[in-house]
Amino acid sequence: MSEKPISITEREGAREEPLHPKPPSPVPPERPRRVSELTRRLLTAAVLIPAVVTVIIAGGFWYLGAVVAIVVIGLYELYRLIEAKGAKPITGFGLAAGAALPVVAYVGSDYHVTLLTTATLLAVMIVQLGKAQISEALASISGTFFGVFYVGWLLSHAVGLREFHTVVAKRYGPEAAAGVPSEVGIFYMVFVVSAVVASDAGAYFAGRAYGRRKLAPQISPKKTVEGAIGGVLAGLAAGLIVKGVFDFFWPPLSAGLSWLSIALVAPTLAVFAILGDLIESLLKRDADRKDVGRLLPGMGGLLDRIDSSLLAIPVLYYMLVFMTYLREG
Repeated sequence: MSEKPISITEREGAREEPLHPKPPSPVPPERPRRVSELTRRLLTAAVLIPAVVTVIIAGGFWYLGAVVAIVVIGLYELYRLIEAKGAKPITGFGLAAGAALPVVAYVGSDYHVTLLTTATLLAVMIVQLGKAQISEALASISGTFFGVFYVGWLLSHAVGLREFHTVVAKRYGPEAAAGVPSEVGIFYMVFVVSAVVASDAGAYFAGRAYGRRKLAPQISPKKTVEGAIGGVLAGLAAGLIVKGVFDFFWPPLSAGLSWLSIALVAPTLAVFAILGDLIESLLKRDADRKDVGRLLPGMGGLLDRIDSSLLAIPVLYYMLVFMTYLREG
């Protein structure tokens, strides 16, 4: 069947039909630029570091109060992590016991802290007897006491380290303490915190720049051997810098650790800082969590920030106690 021919009029009418262009596409509004994780981390560090140094210098009840607050917040975050695994720690009791440990370290001694830690374990088991549900007793007792030990007991050494003059006096008598400056704990705490912070930063930047070989792929895939080496070197550099600054401005406070001692102790603290970070990463990996909280922008929770110090502070404390024993013995 042939098509009907189109007349000239119809063709001209089709040409004269006005065009209707589509309206221009709306320009999407510019999205505000998100602050990078590194920027948030640096801003948080810029606020935290001066605050920490100020509290360390202040000492006394200000320092004790800060340590207790850190223990309570960190322990609370850890208990939330434990709950994510299905266990039910005795949160209230654990927080009270954890907070009491730094206080006992301040007014008493290592012996009293050990007594309280032992009493805490016994009390947790007794409290568990009164709970209606017994199916999770093992997990509840283990989780509650582990939190008290991991956060409360380990961090209570920060009190002894800051008040190291008093520790020496209680252990070895006033004559031994006479050779230890009363504020020597300022140097020790600034030294260990600087080594830990530098180790974390060095591992982060060295890992991003040179990281190739995985350090612990099943625990923390982003951590590398090259990053760990960078962390140890950065911890060493920070320790030497702190030693130099104190030797120049407050030489009596840093006289107790020679340059050789610093060169040996600072990398050791950096290694334990890395181990402390890996331990917390192991706990988070098991609970399928990236961070334990969001208290600190760019850093996660408070426990994410102090995990490296939880091992490094006790290590320095017992190193100094052993060195004092050798000197006084």
